[in-house]
This record gives sequence, structure tokens and C-alpha cells, in this order.
Amino acid sequence: MSSPRLLLVTPGFHGYWRSIASALSRRGYAVTTHLYDHRTARGKVRHKVVHELPARMGLPRATDNRPTQAAVGRIAQERPDVLLVVKGDELGPDFWSAAAGIPRRALWLYDEIRRTSHSAATLEAAGPIASYSPADVEDLTNRGLEALHVPLGHDQHLAPTPVGPLEEVAFIGARYPKRESLLTTLHAAGVPVRAYGRDWSGHPLDRARTWRVGAPSLPAERDLDRESAYGVMAGATVSLNIHGDQDGFTMRTFEVPGVGGLELIDRREVSRYYEPGKELLTFDTGEQAIDLCRRAMVDRSWAQAIREAGRARTLAEHTMDHRAAALETLWA
Repeated sequence: MSSPRLLLVTPGFHGYWRSIASALSRRGYAVTTHLYDHRTARGKVRHKVVHELPARMGLPRATDNRPTQAAVGRIAQERPDVLLVVKGDELGPDFWSAAAGIPRRALWLYDEIRRTSHSAATLEAAGPIASYSPADVEDLTNRGLEALHVPLGHDQHLAPTPVGPLEEVAFIGARYPKRESLLTTLHAAGVPVRAYGRDWSGHPLDRARTWRVGAPSLPAERDLDRESAYGVMAGATVSLNIHGDQDGFTMRTFEVPGVGGLELIDRREVSRYYEPGKELLTFDTGEQAIDLCRRAMVDRSWAQAIREAGRARTLAEHTMDHRAAALETLWA
């Protein structure tokens, strides 16, 4: 008996599609992938000029129907048994009409709906919806839609590029005011910190890509691929996880303990996944973050015990294989 054919329609976001596809393949699906936001170097320049620049100037954005038509064509080409769409809010009505012809389908959201371009119509056409946001799942369920809370997870099959040990506190991710404020507080207190990513980097290319002239006065490096990011998280004395206005938890929540890192996170509600103080660390104020980072620098046996417990919990409950099994219940 042949394996069910599954088409994964997804953004290229940090290569997470590879982890999702691999996990689904291990569940017995013949997976093909369509990256709906893939752009050539010329296409990336065009996107900045035609779409990002007008938006920054307060002008209407040009409509680009090419991603939608490419995704529609891929559905027609593959004729999958199962369709899994990740995020998908850049795709227009023609895509959702084509998707509706596939009975076994689902949508997985790794962001709150309010941050996406989804409408009531696209959500209704998507079929069952998985979301990392418990609040969105409750709202969708109250609207009469089939919804399931599926958190993000760690790809235990992706080997980190070894780094360190690094005698510093690391942050990997986008630059937002709350994150910059904490890093600045730690830095001012003498805690060695380093930020990684294009928003922090002073490299001329990164400044151009992020539409800025200067860079924050913090030790910083350029973007990391995911294998290298895993290595930094594993090797850093502490790896920070700082959320914004979110009720879901970022991928980093599971990746840091998954690679054996010591996670310091700003949300006590993480207790629904990990035991604070035993499997990771939580903080409410900058002063608490300073104290915990300083302790991690000197009390290595304490820190190592938390690293080991966090990794064990992740491998037991929070891998991409666990998430693939949960997603499968939406169409099985």
C-alpha cells in the first residue's frame, strides 16, 4: 500500500518547513513541499521596492498574486491526499478555493490571528485549524470552527554546530523594545551579553535590509542558520527567551532546553510545558534576570542540572515528532 501523499504549503521561515516535513515523513507520509514565499535574489529586491518601501511610506502596497497562483498550480500538480498549510495568510481567495477541494486538510498557525492577514472567510475555508495560541483556539472554537492547540516544538534530529562554551548570555532573534531594554539592563550591570540577528548587527548589508542607519550599542553578530543557532543556545551560559504581546510560546521555548541550553524566559505560564526552577528559569524583572545570570556564571552544577532536566522533558514531550502526531488528528 502506497504512502498517503501530503502537500506542505509553507513559508520558508528559518527552514522550519524541513523539520515539519521530516516529522510527517516519519509518520508515513510521502511529503512534498511548496514554499509560497520563496524569492530569488532579484525577487527579494523587487519585494522590498514594490511592497516594503511603499508600506514604510504609508502608501498602498501593490498586490502580488503570483504566490497564490503558484500555490494553486502546485495543488493541481500534486493532487495530494492531505494538504497542510502553515500560516498561509499571504495566499489569496483562489488558493483557498482550491484547498477546499481537498477533504483532508488543515492549517497550522505559529502566530496570533490578529498579526496575520487571515479573514473569517479564509479561516472557514482552511478546514481544521491548529494554533500555538490557546486564546485563538478558544475564540475559533466559540465561532464554531474546529480548532486544536498545537504548540511549537524542537527538532531533535537537527544536530547543532558545536560552539563554546560561551561565557556570555545570548539572545537570538528580532530586535524589539522589550528585548533591547533587557539586554541593555544586563549589559549595564556588567553581565556579558551578545545578540544575534540582522536587527542587531552593524553590518552595512544588515542595516540596509532592516531600513536603518545605526545599530544598538550592544555586542552583536549577524544572522545565524538554525544549526549554528542551536550551537550558540547550547554553548551560552544562559540563552534568553523574551516574548512580546503573545499568548503562544515561541519555537525558542522548546529549542533551548532541547539542545541542552539553560533557558531564561520572561513568562511564568511556561509552567504548562516545563517546571520553572527545575527545567528552565523564569524572571519578572531586570534585577531578577541579572541575579539568575550571575548565578549561572558561577554555580555550574546547578545550571547543568537544569539543562539536563529541560532536555529530558523536551525529548519526552515537546519535539516536532510530538507535534506532527497532534496535527495528524485533524485529518485522520
